[in-house]
Amino acid sequence: MAAGSGVPARFDLPEIDAFSRPYWDAAADGRLLLRRCGACGRAHHYPREFCPHCWSEAVTWERASGRATLYTWSVVHRNDLPPFGARTPYVAAVVDLAEGPRMMTEVVECGEADLRVGMALEVTFRAEAEAEAEAGRAQGGAAGEAKGGAAGAVVVPVFRPDPSSGSGVGRC
Repeated sequence: MAAGSGVPARFDLPEIDAFSRPYWDAAADGRLLLRRCGACGRAHHYPREFCPHCWSEAVTWERASGRATLYTWSVVHRNDLPPFGARTPYVAAVVDLAEGPRMMTEVVECGEADLRVGMALEVTFRAEAEAEAEAGRAQGGAAGEAKGGAAGAVVVPVFRPDPSSGSGVGRC
C-alpha cells in the first residue's frame, strides 16, 4: 500500500524531478528524447546530467527518431508487483535506438513467437493513469493533466513492430 493512502503501491511509475521533467513532458507529447554530449558527440540513454562516455557536463536534450531494433527480450509470465500482475504476459526488452544507445523498454502489439533479434521497432506511448496525481499528493500539491494522455497520467515510451520496415523482420 502507498503510505497512508489505502491504495496499493505502484512499481511502474517514474520519479519525475526537475531534471527528468523535459523527458516525461516530451513523452506526453508523443516524442522520445535522449541526451547528446557536446564534447564527444555521443548520445546516451537513460538521461543523465553528464556524459557516461567522457564525463562532460555539456549534454543537451535531443529528439530521437523513435526507430529501434530488438536486441534481446524476456517474456514475463508472472510478476507480483502492482500493476504488472494484471499485464502478464508482457515482453520486457532491450532495444538499440537508431541513434546508438540501448534502452530498456517493453515490446507491445507483437506475439511472443513473432519476436526476432534485429526486428525493426518504432516507439509508441502508453499513459499510466494516476501517476501524476500520486506524485502531486506526495509533494503536497495539485497535479495537472498530462499532455497527450489522460488526466493524471504519466506517458511512457514502449515499442511495437515497425510496419514500414519493408522486410519480414519486424512484422507481427
